[in-house]
Amino acid sequence: MNSSKPRIRPTLGSVIGRGHLIVALVAITMASVSLTLLGVLALRVYADHNLHLIARSINYTVEAAVVFDDAAAATEALALIANTEEVADAQVFNEHGRLLAHWQRPETGLLSELEMHIAKAFLEKPISLPIVHQGQNVGRILLAGHGGSLLRFLLSGLAGIILCTAISAWVALFLARRQLRAITGPLRSLAEVAHAARCERVLDRRVPPADIAELDNLGNDFNALLAELESWQTHLQSENETLAHQASHDSLTGLPNRAFFEGRLIRALRNANKLDEQVAVLYLDSDRFKGINDNFGHAAGDAVLTAVATRVRAQLREDDLVARLGGDEFAVLLSPLHKIEDAERIAEKIIASMEMPIQLPGNASVLTSLSIGIAVYPEHGATPGALLSAADAAMYQAKRLARGGQHTAGSEHSVADLQTRS
Repeated sequence: MNSSKPRIRPTLGSVIGRGHLIVALVAITMASVSLTLLGVLALRVYADHNLHLIARSINYTVEAAVVFDDAAAATEALALIANTEEVADAQVFNEHGRLLAHWQRPETGLLSELEMHIAKAFLEKPISLPIVHQGQNVGRILLAGHGGSLLRFLLSGLAGIILCTAISAWVALFLARRQLRAITGPLRSLAEVAHAARCERVLDRRVPPADIAELDNLGNDFNALLAELESWQTHLQSENETLAHQASHDSLTGLPNRAFFEGRLIRALRNANKLDEQVAVLYLDSDRFKGINDNFGHAAGDAVLTAVATRVRAQLREDDLVARLGGDEFAVLLSPLHKIEDAERIAEKIIASMEMPIQLPGNASVLTSLSIGIAVYPEHGATPGALLSAADAAMYQAKRLARGGQHTAGSEHSVADLQTRS
């Protein structure tokens, strides 16, 4: 099986930055080389012109010595001028072509050889200038220059090119990075916001404004898209919460339904088993609901169920749960429970809350009562089904013994309502 490494892609900043730097270096190098070549050509013209002037000066100085064929005087005059000028080799001939005087710049090592090579490469051939006296040609001067000035210019030009290239490269890199920040900064912010939206489902972050118009427009459009997605997410969450609440709660009383109650009961029993605690289930049933519903109508029955739900909820602790199981049957989950007497006390409070009349539509009112069965985990059942069945059976036992009372599963006596007990 072939395994290939993932391709490492260059960043936008590195690509643009490298391109800017290359362009800047090429432009600077071409400009520097061009200026150097122009300078060399200008210096060559200047050197050739200067060499002609030196030749004329030597011509005038040695003219008398050539006329009198005085080699010593010619040599002295030639050396006097050649020593102070950029001359590599100078020769003076008489009218018969005989060498009358010769001067040559002494060799001083590698630098001198380099100057001579530069002179041969860039300067013209040696200058030959006739010596004229009273209109007659009495001799000839042969003069060759050396490249001292050219060498100094080339070295200084090379140093200047290197220095300018380094400074220009630094300036180009600085300007390129500054320009890159204006481009890559907004793009990086856009990528971070997009990554957060994709991976973390964070839709409330926004791309900051950018200095470049196109990038700013892109960020604004992306922010608008995020705002629309956030609005849809909020709407869907609200719809889901509404649907989840409708699926787990009774639409009339607003109480949790049987499925919700059984789920909470399962978790409560699991937690009680781990912590070695007790849990109580109270099964509630209205004693007169069918008669109220038949005599006063469904609206009155709905009002009674709503009032019962409100009154029962008011008697419970914050962590306790009351649910409508269906019809006029309710269930209460007490978790945790310290002792059975606490469940019986709460049942008494619920029964007592039914003593006040319930207001019906049309200014009518009725009295109703609740019969309550109590089952405690683990004494009366170890599973949700067994506990609910024990509480249901205890509730029917309470109805048989005395309506409006309570009965605890497994006990042989019923507890009447508060009026009977008092």
